[in-house]
Amino acid sequence: MKYSGILRIGFKLLVNDKGKFSALLIGITFAVFLMMQMTAMFAGIMNRAFSTVTNIGAAMWVMDPAVNTASSAIPVPDYLLDAVRSMDGVSYAVPLFIGGAMVKLEDGTFQSVSVVGLDDESLFGRPELEQGNIQEIYNDNTFFAVDDAEFEKLENPKIGTSFELNDHRGTIVGIARVASNGLNGVPTLYTTYNRAIEYIPSTRFTISYILVQPKSDAAIAGIQQQVAKLGYVAFTKDQFNKRISDFYTYKTGIGTNILLMTVISFIVGLSISGQTFYTFILENLEKFGALKAIGAKGRELVYMILFMATFTALTGYGLGVGLVTLMISIARYRLPNYAAMITFWNLGLAFGMVLLIAGISSYVGVRKVLKVEPFDIFRG
Repeated sequence: MKYSGILRIGFKLLVNDKGKFSALLIGITFAVFLMMQMTAMFAGIMNRAFSTVTNIGAAMWVMDPAVNTASSAIPVPDYLLDAVRSMDGVSYAVPLFIGGAMVKLEDGTFQSVSVVGLDDESLFGRPELEQGNIQEIYNDNTFFAVDDAEFEKLENPKIGTSFELNDHRGTIVGIARVASNGLNGVPTLYTTYNRAIEYIPSTRFTISYILVQPKSDAAIAGIQQQVAKLGYVAFTKDQFNKRISDFYTYKTGIGTNILLMTVISFIVGLSISGQTFYTFILENLEKFGALKAIGAKGRELVYMILFMATFTALTGYGLGVGLVTLMISIARYRLPNYAAMITFWNLGLAFGMVLLIAGISSYVGVRKVLKVEPFDIFRG
């Protein structure tokens, strides 16, 4: 390599000063840890905010235009279901009920739950059963309990466990699992649509959402236009997820607070690493002057400083990612409802910010080194 010699010298200068090198690593590691932790929490919250959409798995959702999240459904009239079923491009459409209720457990305690009522005929959107038989949901007073992070709030029910819901008796006939845990911290029960609207008081309209399967992807735009003419909206799964994401990001304090903490983490890392790197350059200024005196060109010194800053930044990035991964793994093991998760998005964001920290630190060092003259060094 053309610059291997000068880079080797830069590496030795960097690691031989263990105090400054450690301070640089700690600053960048801490900044990456905070940035990753904040963005991982946001990604985890968003993943759980989408949980209903993910778990049901419908291609399209028809709803009231005022709906922002899946858990805040606004009931739509029954005639809309018939209208959607008759639309061009619709393969089939089924109703879905989502509502909250209070159940009385066998020991007399009360627990809030989310009740999902599936279409009686198709059971479209049903969860995968770990225990029990899917056909038993058609028996009297029967429910499926979801075995997720909130399952123990129902006192870890088994098949045959009974409870009371609005003076109605309920029996667990299946234990199910879903792809994503919920965000609201309450257990989830699945039953049939008609049983759900019978057990849970509601307005004169009882359909929370209409789930639609289009005949093809090309039919989606036409379905959305036909639904819009009736005064409602039809979203694809991705569009509904984006609507939920936008709501939590821009209309609640979650997005703002996490963005603020991420910016603060970046400033902390930049200030620590920038100041430490500048001090390191000042303390080794005579060495850079000596390298100039023996023939090192300015371009070579620039490459050396860029290498030193980049090496430190990438090492700190790796340590920070490893630390936050370890912490999230331990937290999720000890706290099943812990929502943070690492994605390619927050890995890329932290990596970009680390490169920016390295670039600014390098710029500070390069300016100082290029101004030094060998004559001034040896005269001192």
